[in-house]
Amino acid sequence: MRHTATVAALAAVLLAGPGIAQAASQPAPASTQQTRVAAASITWTLQRVANPTADQQSAYNQITSAMNAAVARYNNLSDLGKSITVQYVPGVPTADGNINGTIRFGSNRSYMNERTALHEIAHTIGVGTSSGWSRLGSTGTWTGGQATALVRQFDGSSAKISTGGGHFWPYGLNYDNEFSNTNADRHVRIVAAMVADGL
Repeated sequence: MRHTATVAALAAVLLAGPGIAQAASQPAPASTQQTRVAAASITWTLQRVANPTADQQSAYNQITSAMNAAVARYNNLSDLGKSITVQYVPGVPTADGNINGTIRFGSNRSYMNERTALHEIAHTIGVGTSSGWSRLGSTGTWTGGQATALVRQFDGSSAKISTGGGHFWPYGLNYDNEFSNTNADRHVRIVAAMVADGL
């Protein structure tokens, strides 16, 4: 009995010693302090023919570059999730995106860029293609509170998001002259806020 009490007292002294106390008071490594909740992500695949022509291979290369940049930006700035299938369809006049997760690029190389890819990804998420879009954007002005608050943070207290023809502006990236890194970042953040609004 006395031996057990002595062992317990020694253990208490050792555990309270400076080495233990110092180790306990040191900050945890940054990686454990800033644990992020696993977020959804956008993934994509390009449908390719087995033996592409020179035209097809050229298109595949440009589409891949555009989609990689756009998907990286979406995944960096949002927690949106979508699995997208991309096709090269020369007969498509520009490019189009569908809520079913399909994006088609036509043969016009000027549309095979990050701006177009960001814009079409937004369509796959629901911009212009979902029932939420019809409910919140059918009046010509987006009525969802989160995206409206965000555009006002960007552009002032009277700013609004206009809607029409399945598109929105500002920051809808509807034309190449709208593209900048700032506008592209804001585009992603607004699409994510629209989803939070019920897109």
